[in-house]
Amino acid sequence: MKILRFFGVLLLLFFFIIHGIACSKKANNSVIRVGYFPNITHAQAVLGLANGTFASYLGPEIKIKTTLFNAGPSIIEAVFSGDIDIAYVGPSPAINGYVRSGGKAFKVVSGVVSGGALFIVRPDSGMEKAADLSEKRIASPQLGNTQDIALREYLRKSGLKPRERGGTVNILPLRNPDILNLFMRKQIDGAWVPEPWGTRLVIEGKGKIFLDEKSLWKDGRFCSTLIIVGTEFLQKHPDLVKQWLGAHVRISQWINQHPKRARKIICKQIKAISGIQLPKEVIDGAFSKLEITYDPIVLSLVSYAEMAYNAGFLGKKMPDLSGMIDLRLLNEVLKEKSLPLVDER
Repeated sequence: MKILRFFGVLLLLFFFIIHGIACSKKANNSVIRVGYFPNITHAQAVLGLANGTFASYLGPEIKIKTTLFNAGPSIIEAVFSGDIDIAYVGPSPAINGYVRSGGKAFKVVSGVVSGGALFIVRPDSGMEKAADLSEKRIASPQLGNTQDIALREYLRKSGLKPRERGGTVNILPLRNPDILNLFMRKQIDGAWVPEPWGTRLVIEGKGKIFLDEKSLWKDGRFCSTLIIVGTEFLQKHPDLVKQWLGAHVRISQWINQHPKRARKIICKQIKAISGIQLPKEVIDGAFSKLEITYDPIVLSLVSYAEMAYNAGFLGKKMPDLSGMIDLRLLNEVLKEKSLPLVDER
């Protein structure tokens, strides 16, 4: 009798242990931590989180915990530390992060936006051609960010160099709001910025477009924002990542099919989460300069890596990015929706 009781207690303990492990595992799997910017170049995240599309694709058992960021490097650090599972981020921070982690921290699983970067100058700056940039003060949003890299490559191809590398062009890495303020006060001559800041410099700062970056790319297409997923999360939860990508593709389609409604919702949501109210003319102008897409435009991502290397940001050897992109889940989603697959090359 005592032996039966003993085995009964052991069985009960075993049941509670197994149940506890299962519950703990379920709890750990019930939250997806997402990082993004309150910006139109992260439009799918802004819209899909606001209208519940991501939540509906993931189901009621999965909770979405969001964190807002203002700079690419900080979101990469959050992925490194395991605090963010899925992130919307620009190509240059993604490339730098991938190289720093030895290719282990995350994978690029989708595109978000193409285009949406402008080089704006003051009409009284005297800048009409590349040679005129010599001795000018040109701002970029952050040292080594996507627009900063593009600006430095443009200078290199134009036979110019930044001041810190023995050249004559003063590049000033500044926050976008500070760029607008200094531009309006005529303390900088121009700026290479993402939307909606390019349109704001034109409308509020009375600037003129020196060039639209898409004029420098084949077919006018280049990646501006990507989705990255932590490698460990991708390996453990491919089903959740696929569901997220399914929602992302659907939102991308909806924005392109209903541009006016989408812009209105995105504008309202950006104000709700950031406090920034963008006028309709800024929203319309900015959206006209970019393309909502799930295609990461892989060739442009490789080109950005070459630009960053040329600018001295990736060390002495061009890094191997062959393992950075994993579009298998995205293409599974596209195949199920009878949509053209995305080229991984």
